[in-house]
Amino acid sequence: MKQARTIVAILFLVVAAGGFWYAFQAGYFSKGADKPGDVTRIKIGGPFELTNQFGETVRASDFHGGYMMIFFGYTFCPDVCPTTLTTISTALDMLGDTASNVTPVFVTVDPERDTPEYLKDYLQHFHPAIQGLTGTADQIKKIAKAYGVYYAKVQESGADAEDYLMDHTSITFLMGPDGQYKAHFSHDTGADAMAEKLTGILAASGG
Repeated sequence: MKQARTIVAILFLVVAAGGFWYAFQAGYFSKGADKPGDVTRIKIGGPFELTNQFGETVRASDFHGGYMMIFFGYTFCPDVCPTTLTTISTALDMLGDTASNVTPVFVTVDPERDTPEYLKDYLQHFHPAIQGLTGTADQIKKIAKAYGVYYAKVQESGADAEDYLMDHTSITFLMGPDGQYKAHFSHDTGADAMAEKLTGILAASGG
């Protein structure tokens, strides 16, 4: 069993890296695009309609006017998702009052299990500003495609129907007040580096 979990973990990292490479090759990122201000011809984001952890309908336009940090994952994720959400939470705490200009968003790639109620309970362990979004399988597929995010169910042979993991791209995207891509953070970005980049972007925009 331990060996099987190790294999699944390695597979997850390989697929996550592959998802990033796919996005890069498809033109989602331009050279040097993770530098503040590099937003030219970035094909990331688009309209969406999902449901938050309070059962309310949420659209992409609701976040316009401020910055949105968006990360795709799922509540049953054993390591990458809680680590990233903790990093985002710490970075926002480091920003202080300016964090009010940034809305962190956690979009599930596992809508079968991640109901609004489940998201609400899960996100209580992280920064209170984080919004959790779920929806139908088609809605999740649409927003994932808009952000170039890969995800797939991984289930061991003979396991129960609800006992599975999700491989998924582990990148956090920063969208600007106009809804356009501003920057991205890899899954191994630390809170200090994330806060520093956010501070620079917010300062440059007067936020």
